[in-house]
Amino acid sequence: MTSYDLSDVPTIELDETEHDTLRESGADKTQSDLMSEAVICVDEMDSVVGCASKIATHHGAGQLHRAFSVLLFNSDGKLLLQRRADDKVTFPSVWANTCCSHPLHCDSELEENNALGVKRAAIRKLEQELGISPSSISLDDFHFITKMRYSARMNADWIEREIDHILVIRADVELNPNPNEVSEIAWVDQQELEQWLIDEESTNGIIAPWFRCIAARIMSDDWWSAAGNSDACQSLADGVIHDMGDISHMLPGAEGCDLFTAIAEVKPFVEARIERALTHTSSERLSGAMMHLISGGGKRMRATLPWLVAKTVGDTHSGLLDVGAAIETIHNFTLIHDDIMDDDDIRRGLPAVHIEYDLATAINAGDAMLAIAFEAMVVADGIDCNDLPFLVKRIGRMVRRVSEGQQLDIEFEKRDNEVTEEEYIEMIEGKTAVMFLTCGEVGAYLSGADEETVQCMHDWGLALGLCFQLMDDLLDIQSSTEQLGKPAGSDIAQGKRTLMVIHALKQDDSPTKQVLLSVLGKEDASAEEVSAGIDALQQLGSIEYGRARAEEYHAQAHQLLDRIPPTPALMALRELTDLQLKRLN
Repeated sequence: MTSYDLSDVPTIELDETEHDTLRESGADKTQSDLMSEAVICVDEMDSVVGCASKIATHHGAGQLHRAFSVLLFNSDGKLLLQRRADDKVTFPSVWANTCCSHPLHCDSELEENNALGVKRAAIRKLEQELGISPSSISLDDFHFITKMRYSARMNADWIEREIDHILVIRADVELNPNPNEVSEIAWVDQQELEQWLIDEESTNGIIAPWFRCIAARIMSDDWWSAAGNSDACQSLADGVIHDMGDISHMLPGAEGCDLFTAIAEVKPFVEARIERALTHTSSERLSGAMMHLISGGGKRMRATLPWLVAKTVGDTHSGLLDVGAAIETIHNFTLIHDDIMDDDDIRRGLPAVHIEYDLATAINAGDAMLAIAFEAMVVADGIDCNDLPFLVKRIGRMVRRVSEGQQLDIEFEKRDNEVTEEEYIEMIEGKTAVMFLTCGEVGAYLSGADEETVQCMHDWGLALGLCFQLMDDLLDIQSSTEQLGKPAGSDIAQGKRTLMVIHALKQDDSPTKQVLLSVLGKEDASAEEVSAGIDALQQLGSIEYGRARAEEYHAQAHQLLDRIPPTPALMALRELTDLQLKRLN
C-alpha cells in the first residue's frame, strides 16, 4: 500500500459542524480527512450538476453522486471481494465487491468518454485500498458494463445515494490491503458467491446492499466468463441506468431516519418533475400562474408519500416519484380553485393565484394543472404501462371525490338545516383524506405489495387524512395569520361547518352559543368578533371535542401500521402519523 496524499486530489474544506459530526461518529483522522474529498454530484440521468464534500453527499439526506464499483477477476475466474474495515464511516465491516468508491470533481476523473474518468478513479482507489500497483493494470484492462441508481441507508445519520458505474477487469495482481480501508479479502467463484447471497449471515458475513444488488439483480452468468475479453464485455454493456430504488432493506440491521430527512432524500427529484411539467408550455404567464404556489415552498408530503409507503412495504423505483409529482400537481390545482371559492387572498404567505394574476388566469391555470398531471404521468419513463390503468382509475377517483367533497362543503354553508357529523366526515374524506389514502394505496401497489397490504395502506391513508383535516380545522382557529399563511379564523367568518362548529350548534341555547352564531358566516367580521367566536367554541367544549376525534383517527392509523412488518422506513410513517397531532404543539 502506498500513502494517499489528499493534496493530490480535489477537496472541500469542512465546516465545524461537519467536523463535530465526524468526531461524534468515532471516525479516525484518516477517515475523517477522506470525507473532505470533492465528490461529483449528478442528477437522475447522471449529468453533472456540481460537487460537494463526501460528508455532504453521505450524511443526513445525502446527495445523489457518481460512484464506481470494480469487479476484479483473476485468471482462475474467481472474483475478489473485500470486507470493509471497522474504521470506515459508512457501512463498516460489510463485504463488498473488489473496490467501490467515487470519481472526484477534477478534469481527469470527470471525463466521460469511454468511462475514462471512473477508470482513472478506480486505479487510484485500488492502489489506496488494496495496494494494487498502477503499473500492474491499465485503463484498457477495465471494461465498463452498466450503471445503477440506488440509495441505501445505514442508519439515521449515514446514507449512500449513487449512480454506480460498474467496471469489470481480469488481472492477476499483488495485494497489500490498507487495514484502515480493508479488514479482510476473499476470492470466490460463482457458486460460492451464490451461496453467500442466499445465507450471508451464517457464512462469511453481511454483504453490502449495493453489491447484493449488482450480484443478484444485474450480474449475469456471462460476466464470469467475459471478464478480460473486450468483445464479450462490449456485448454485455447495455447503456442503461438500472433503477434499483431504495435498497436499505437489503442491509440486516439497517436503521431508518426521521420523516423530514426521508422526505429530503427525494423531494428535489419530485420538484424537478413538477417544474419540468408546469413550465413546458408556450405561455409564460400560464406557467407562472401554475408555478406560483409551487414556488412558495411546501413540505411535499403528498408528493413524497407514495415513495415513503413503497419503501416501507416493498420495492421502490422512480415511477413512484412520477406519481407523487402528479398528485402534488393536482393538490396545488385544488388549492388554486379552493382559494377562489373561499375568497381567500393569501396562501402559504403569498398572494393567492387569483390575486397575484387574475381570476380567469387562476381558473385556467388550475384546469391546465389537472391535465398536465395526467399527461406527465402517462409519458413518464419510470411507470410501467401495465400499471397505468390502475393509476388513472385511482387518481381519477381521487379528483372526483375531492370535487364531491368540495361541493358538499359549499352546500353546507348554505343549508338551513344542520350538518351532521356523519355528513362532515363524508365531506372531509372526499375533500382531504382521499389524497392521503390514494398516496398510501398507489404507493403500496407500485411497490409490489400484496392486496392485504395495499388495503392496509389505503386505510392508513384514510385515517391519517381524517386526522390531518381535523387538526387543520383546529389550526385555523388556534394559530396566527403568520403561522397559517392565510387569514386566521377564516373558517368561522366563512361559516364553514367544521366538526367543532357542528358540535357547538348541537349544544343547548346559551349566551355563549349566541356569540358564535353572531359571527358564524359573517364575512366582514372583525378580528375581535372572530376571536370571540373562537372563545365561544372553547367554552362550549367543541375544541376539546375536535381534538379528541382527531386523536381517535391518530390511534387508528397507528393500529394499521402495527400490521406492517418492521422495516427501516416504517419509522418515517410513524412520525408522519404523530406529526398530525404535534402541529398544534
